[in-house]
Amino acid sequence: MRGHDMHSGAEAAQAAPGAAHSGHAMTDMAHGAMTGFLGPYPMTREGSGTSWVPDATPHEGLHQQLAEWSVMTHGNINLIYDNQGGPRGGNKTFVSGMLMTMAQRPLGEGTLGLRAMLSPEPLMGASGYPLLLATGETADGKQHLVDRQHPHDLFMELAATYSQSITKNTSVFIYGGLPGEPALGPPAFMHRTSGADNPEAPISHHWLDSTHITFGVLTAGLVVNDWKFEASTFRGREPDQYRYDIERPTLDSFSGRVSWNPTRELSLQVSYGRINSPEQLAPSINENRLTASAIYTTAFGDGHLWSTTAAWGRKMLRPGETLDAWLLESSLIFKNNVTLFMRAERVDENELTHDIPGLDGRTFAVNKVSVGGIYDFIRTERVKFGLGGLVSRYGLPSDLVTEYDRDPTSYMVFGRLKML
Repeated sequence: MRGHDMHSGAEAAQAAPGAAHSGHAMTDMAHGAMTGFLGPYPMTREGSGTSWVPDATPHEGLHQQLAEWSVMTHGNINLIYDNQGGPRGGNKTFVSGMLMTMAQRPLGEGTLGLRAMLSPEPLMGASGYPLLLATGETADGKQHLVDRQHPHDLFMELAATYSQSITKNTSVFIYGGLPGEPALGPPAFMHRTSGADNPEAPISHHWLDSTHITFGVLTAGLVVNDWKFEASTFRGREPDQYRYDIERPTLDSFSGRVSWNPTRELSLQVSYGRINSPEQLAPSINENRLTASAIYTTAFGDGHLWSTTAAWGRKMLRPGETLDAWLLESSLIFKNNVTLFMRAERVDENELTHDIPGLDGRTFAVNKVSVGGIYDFIRTERVKFGLGGLVSRYGLPSDLVTEYDRDPTSYMVFGRLKML
């Protein structure tokens, strides 16, 4: 759940490693540093759920000390006009974003953490927003979402953690969420520095990080120096079309993940999961998922930042096909309030033509590249406001050209308000 303020984050990443992971030395608010929820390492390492990002990831948010509680609040909101090209495209104006609060305090010899994250996206309605080549879930409980992205639920995370140090560099932890995120995949796309400024969801989302909102998660893990080993049991079914409720936490699936941060700039993970009946409209199909990812984040020049994520995901449908997805995304955040970003993806899709006679049941390898940027022309100590845009182009097999047009182009323009 990281942002990317290049000033406070660099200080936090340097100050935190020397802090003990105990109730008596958890925070150093004078230096903007908080130690991790799950172990004796800088909090800048923690991504969404229990995932890791590089230690060099800068840290955004409003920090407060309330008695024994160390609290961080962070959020952003985007007002977006979306125009997806071609005959299967569309246009829509909508709001996306999140508001999250994280708090920790000593409890016994360990650390208690609480997390809450909310989203305004249910306000966009049951149909979500147009996004060519995106599939997965249903927004109304009746139809598959094809060439559209579903809205996230109002409650994106309501979770608690407890960690206990064993030695100076070793800890054990538990995590529970309703909703929460199991140990499966890289950090969710809106929490990776390489992708956080891009308001468009990846079309590889359901191969990599779609379990980031799961109604029922229990995770146990072990941190040893720069390694983390964890296992989860969780509800396999994706959120339904009712975006404002809390769903029943049936624990019928499991996953495991190994993470390694060999340097301050690099974070690696591999994970595997068995997901029971993830799709509401295809309840008899289960899924095995395998993912691997690498995130590299580093400062350069006079206060600039570069972050890149490379990821691969494989869905093994049971019964059904094996489908792969590849993602490469990168962001350059310049000190002069300019941000540039890109994302390239290749996905094996089997849902794009499920309702088209002659093409139904077929799998197509599709490609997408997006590039964009933001200029923050208002910036204070606590918030920044900017205007941005992005353009997307596609590589399609010949059998899909008549469906999508030979050379569709899509774009988004947006205004963003973000807490620092």
